[in-house]
Amino acid sequence: MSSSQAMMRVQQLISSAFVVVFSKSWCPFCDRVKHIFRTLGVSIKVVELNEEKDGSAMQTALYELTRQRTVPNVFINGQHLGGCDQVMELERKGALKKLLEPVLTA
Repeated sequence: MSSSQAMMRVQQLISSAFVVVFSKSWCPFCDRVKHIFRTLGVSIKVVELNEEKDGSAMQTALYELTRQRTVPNVFINGQHLGGCDQVMELERKGALKKLLEPVLTA
C-alpha cells in the first residue's frame, strides 16, 4: 500500500463512524479507552492495526496526520482527540460525555 493509499484508507475510516479508535489488540491503553466508550454506551469503530494487512502503513499515515506515534489514536466526529491520557482526562472532567452527546444512548 502506498503512503497516499494508506492516508486515503485512514481518512475513510475516520469518516466512517462518529468515534474511531485506532488500536492494537494487545495494548492495555487501547483496552482502557475501548472500555471507557463501552461503559458510556457508545458504539465505536475499532481498527486493530496489528490485525490489518497494511496496519504499519496506516500507522505511518496516522502519524503524518496527527503527529502521534502511539495507539490508541482516537477520533470523535472526524476530529483527532489524542490517546489514552487525553480520553481519560476528558472523561475525568466530564467533558467526554459532552463530546459524545450526539451518539449517547438514552
